[in-house]
Amino acid sequence: MKTLVEYIVKALVDDPDQIVIAERTGRNTTIIELSVAKEDIGKVIGKEGRTINAIRTIVNAAGASQKKRVVLEVMG
Repeated sequence: MKTLVEYIVKALVDDPDQIVIAERTGRNTTIIELSVAKEDIGKVIGKEGRTINAIRTIVNAAGASQKKRVVLEVMG
């Protein structure tokens, strides 16, 4: 999951070196914390949150194949 999120977000941001992704895995849930440069937060979230919701949908679909719930959080 971590590599999937990293691949998608690197295509969106101007400064891909500032991307930090932390992944915590539980029994049925995986939490992915995404941190980007302050200038790139708007690009990741998108207008009215559409971009981040699309990324969450992709990640949830990938998690469903592994029968896991995936939570994607954007950290400031």
